[in-house]
Amino acid sequence: MGKNRVEWIDLVRAIAILTVLYIHATDGIFIISSDAILNYTIYSRVFNFASLFIGRIGVPFFLMITGYLLLDRTYDDERVRKFWQKNCKGLIIVTVIWAAIYALSLQFITVGSGLVNYSEAGNLFFSHMWYMPMIIGMYLSMPFVASAIRHFDTDTIWQATVVFTLLAFLLPFITLVLDMHGIQNVNIQYCLGFSGGIYGIYIILGYLVKKGQFKNVSSWKLILITIISFAICILFQYYAFTKTYNFSLWYEFPFILTGSFALFELCSRKGKVRAYPLVTFLSKYSFAVFLVHNLFRLPLLPVVVQLPYSEPVKAIILWILLIIFSYAAVVIIYRIPRFGKYILYMR
Repeated sequence: MGKNRVEWIDLVRAIAILTVLYIHATDGIFIISSDAILNYTIYSRVFNFASLFIGRIGVPFFLMITGYLLLDRTYDDERVRKFWQKNCKGLIIVTVIWAAIYALSLQFITVGSGLVNYSEAGNLFFSHMWYMPMIIGMYLSMPFVASAIRHFDTDTIWQATVVFTLLAFLLPFITLVLDMHGIQNVNIQYCLGFSGGIYGIYIILGYLVKKGQFKNVSSWKLILITIISFAICILFQYYAFTKTYNFSLWYEFPFILTGSFALFELCSRKGKVRAYPLVTFLSKYSFAVFLVHNLFRLPLLPVVVQLPYSEPVKAIILWILLIIFSYAAVVIIYRIPRFGKYILYMR
């Protein structure tokens, strides 16, 4: 590992990949066994709701790291071309390769368990690939955004971010609440233009953290924001469930934004990281694990689903197995000469 690594960044990246694996393990258990278990206990449902908040932290963490590391740079024509060559070209090729791998793998995975509803199998298998075209688009725009914001004070950028956040997060939330209560078709029209939408806002927040925009916010307030965001996400999901409203917690939910951002800012204040060799290992292979882990999720699901435990316990078991199998696989693949680094997008 390089000598100039930032310990807390590695910590955040490690947490991010672990939470991504966690949400995919939890979703796998609760979605694919839905036909077999009609009535979850209240404990299982609350566990599922809490897991969705925990699992949704991962992508915002990755995006805020991107903004923290890449937006505070100077780009000219030559550097833009080098940036695209180094980052975008490889990402596009890797995306095509892994889409093909998953498409072929799905054809060979056969499971004979009657306990599993495999109408969802394809969706589960490709559930993480939406991230790739999104991050490619962000990378293509990164040099232009970085060059633009260099001309403005961080307070001005923060003010603009607040406005965009209200448009991208608050207005859809209001529409959602109205729809839950029978006031339908209330669609407030707005256009965020070149902002990158909700994902662009996460990236800009990472940049603002690097610029120290929130250094005067006390840590205890950030902890309180995290706890309140966590509680609201659980309660809102439970309320939607009691109203039989089909609600899926996603990254545009405003309290995913506040909770993940508060945690990111808190992590940025951390000095030395305990068990740092383990953290660097988890961080180093994080993107590679993201690429490969779904190859193991579907074959493992029918085995774990049939275990004589509650859904929360099954989810934890599947999560641990995903961590072990995915990291073992990428370590082995990484060591294949002239192949490992390229197929895993490790530089």
